[in-house]
Amino acid sequence: MIVAGLLLLGLAPGTHVDARDYPAAGQGEAAFAVMERALVRGFDDICGDTFCEGDYGNLRALQLRCAVRSRSGVVAGCLWSFAGSYAYVSPTAALPEVDARTWACPLPVVAGTPLAALLERLSGPDALDTPLPGTGVSTYEALTDCL
Repeated sequence: MIVAGLLLLGLAPGTHVDARDYPAAGQGEAAFAVMERALVRGFDDICGDTFCEGDYGNLRALQLRCAVRSRSGVVAGCLWSFAGSYAYVSPTAALPEVDARTWACPLPVVAGTPLAALLERLSGPDALDTPLPGTGVSTYEALTDCL
């Protein structure tokens, strides 16, 4: 059905899909949401003592996206986006000023990692500190290199 819709729009089906749409449109949404919530919960728990100190004290996790090879279910890559700002009042300005920033943090997913393995590994209560499949690197460690 998706392929037919793409062809009607003049678009050829691609080799990658969003993890939420693997194996078919919307079918991975629930499992991916469990993993994303587990990672966000871990981030929120440690944020105040780590990433959220300093200028960007209001740092927020925005969205995690993973590209998956549509035929095999192998993860091609994942990015987790964040936003933060620093507002201040300058003695010479009539309005407060804001320094706002975004980050796109890649997760170190090993080539050949099946989506099912990633979902299983990162959906538990310690998801942020759990090493990604095939690595000794956790999502927390990856974020320390990015944020």
